[in-house]
Amino acid sequence: QVQLVESGGGLVQAGGSLRLSCAASGFAFSTYAMSWVRQAPGKGLEWVSAIDEGGSRRSYDDSVKGRFTISRDNAKNTLYLQMNALKPEDTAVYYCKSSDDVWGQGAQVTVSS
Repeated sequence: QVQLVESGGGLVQAGGSLRLSCAASGFAFSTYAMSWVRQAPGKGLEWVSAIDEGGSRRSYDDSVKGRFTISRDNAKNTLYLQMNALKPEDTAVYYCKSSDDVWGQGAQVTVSS
């Protein structure tokens, strides 16, 4: 069964940090580029970051550049998003997705001011 499962969300104060994980199963994780996408309350989907299959090329939306770091461990079939200096506007449900459009169930991140 093809599956992505996020974990690591929660409630944090502004300026704090969280690390999201996305565990992949049922497909050849190391052969797919991966992304993080978020959806804030009442808003549409917003692309956050992406990483290539090998982890050498990374890209970020300007709103998170310098604060968030995407990484992956292909030996563990896991994608990560390290989020530092969090802001209230980062509050959203965060989804991991593969380049062939497999999505996780989402992880809630809430940043209080």
